[in-house]
Amino acid sequence: MAECQRSLLQAQRKALPIASARDALLREIRSHDCCVVVGETGSGKTTQIPQYILESGLGRKGCVGVTQPRRVAAVSIAIRVALERCCPLGQEVGYSVRFDDKSSPATKLKYLTDGMLLREAISDPLLSRYSVILLDEAHERTVHTDILFGVVKTAQKIRSEKQLKKLRIIVMSATLAAESFSNYFNKAKILYIQGRQFPVEIFYTAIKQQDYTHATVTTVLQLHEDSEKKGDILVFLTGREEIESVNSLLTLCKVMFPSDWLDMIVFPFYAALPTKKQQDAFLPARGGARKVILSTNVAETSITIPNIRYVVDCGMVKAKGYNPHIGLDLLSVQPVSKAQARQRAGRAGREAPGACYRLYTEDYFAELLNDTVPEIQRSSLSSVILQLLALGISNIVEFDFMDPPSEESLVRALEQLYLLGAIETDSSEEGVKLTALGLKMAQFPLEPSLAKTLLSAGEHGCGVEIVNIVSMLSVDSVLFTPQDKRERALESRRKFVSPDGDHLMLLKIYRAFKSVKGNKSWCHENFIHMRHMSTVMDVRRQLTELCGRVGVELGTGGAECSEGVRRALIGGLFMNIAEHAGEGKYLTHKTRQQVYIHPSSCLFHVKPHPPCVVYSELVYTSKCYMRNVSVVESDWSTTPTTPR
Repeated sequence: MAECQRSLLQAQRKALPIASARDALLREIRSHDCCVVVGETGSGKTTQIPQYILESGLGRKGCVGVTQPRRVAAVSIAIRVALERCCPLGQEVGYSVRFDDKSSPATKLKYLTDGMLLREAISDPLLSRYSVILLDEAHERTVHTDILFGVVKTAQKIRSEKQLKKLRIIVMSATLAAESFSNYFNKAKILYIQGRQFPVEIFYTAIKQQDYTHATVTTVLQLHEDSEKKGDILVFLTGREEIESVNSLLTLCKVMFPSDWLDMIVFPFYAALPTKKQQDAFLPARGGARKVILSTNVAETSITIPNIRYVVDCGMVKAKGYNPHIGLDLLSVQPVSKAQARQRAGRAGREAPGACYRLYTEDYFAELLNDTVPEIQRSSLSSVILQLLALGISNIVEFDFMDPPSEESLVRALEQLYLLGAIETDSSEEGVKLTALGLKMAQFPLEPSLAKTLLSAGEHGCGVEIVNIVSMLSVDSVLFTPQDKRERALESRRKFVSPDGDHLMLLKIYRAFKSVKGNKSWCHENFIHMRHMSTVMDVRRQLTELCGRVGVELGTGGAECSEGVRRALIGGLFMNIAEHAGEGKYLTHKTRQQVYIHPSSCLFHVKPHPPCVVYSELVYTSKCYMRNVSVVESDWSTTPTTPR
């Protein structure tokens, strides 16, 4: 059976459009230190080019690194390539994503998120382990991808000047403004690969849809009703809540299917879903049933789900925004760009002719932006600047950004890092430098405020408790509330509620989980995500190791540690303090922004309202909410003075 699978995989490799271009492609890569590869969707560039480089000997003097914007892509592609190369995952082929590393010193081909490669560059700015770096899905332009452009470009230049081992850079994407990337990488050679993109028929709605989730359900059912339409359906929605809502509606509708209809199996697919659940979407449906994949934009690129013939595109995406004036991260639902819409449609033409049903009008499509605004121009930059400073780049303004962020965003980020004690002015040159504390903060794959919280916890004798809380904050919510068991879930949750707030509630949940040794039945009974808690334990282990590495003593405050924990939280979150201003409204200390306690908080129903609270983050939906909120005293913290 194994031999049969091996033969099948090799046959599939040879049948990919890129296979016929293998030799010509390798000649160009060998002749140029930097190339821009534009390959149509379905060409096989993400899985095959790294293997060609490995097989040709181009990467023999080091590791071949392939970056991906999302962890789900890095993991799933590494699994596929390891299968193709008939090797155990983590040996010749491996991956590295935040808090999950399946690689070893023997790994020669490594798929990793752009953020993880950036972290490697902190300890090794020349990226000396790598002989070839492939920056895949470059058009997505995440913050880390944009920073990596400058980092690898600099590493390549310095290695050349010092006559060190050559570093080759390959920038890849299916949809790319190739000339701008070529210009940025010193007129890099542009290589175009013919893909196997089958024709995709595009359909628009005649009128604007008032409720695209309802339109999604209707469209899926109409497609499924037609038994002549062979193949599976991929649906693009904006987030987990919408996916779960549409999943519930389709599951209810299945009960009313006529007996002569095909069976339909619905699979959710989003980044926070456990890896095993994500992999289920790739497997063939049992008994000839039709699969319906409900996905966020993680399925737009890199990932190929077999047998997709139909795409339903809601035309919206949940994307990051940032208001530097008030320090508010906005994760809002907004229209896709034309480039994103084309990527989504292309998913239907990977293996056969397909169709894309856009739940918006053709006039609406004409008004969309051509390309997505780079994330670096719409994000908080404090974490990125901390990493740049750790790389030894003191003059941030002169960093070689492909598209520079706004001056206001840079100033705001520098101000935050100064207040956290991470940076100081550098008298020897124009710019800033990391303090000893900042160097330690840069070692943690956390937001600077949480890293500072960890590092200052020892002063309050509750380092163990803060590590546990930060680990809980580093994963998607460990609590789940099934729609059909809402009352039971809320009742079960009451045993964990703390009068001091959400951070202490998370600590209670962690302690309870540990006391039952991660019992699966206990998690089910208490509506706790077992897999998310398993991730928490992995995160905790890694954070504990990092604390030991930077010399943080992890004492424990024991059972009676509430005040110490809340004082420690202020150590890093002192900019996130808000005072009650009447009728449930709070005002933040620094910007006097009007905010409210999030309905999911255990303090939401507390009366009278706590006079002063600290929060982990602000989110905006119908109004501006504080999430993960704890009660503090107003005289526990004095905010440092902002530098002039």
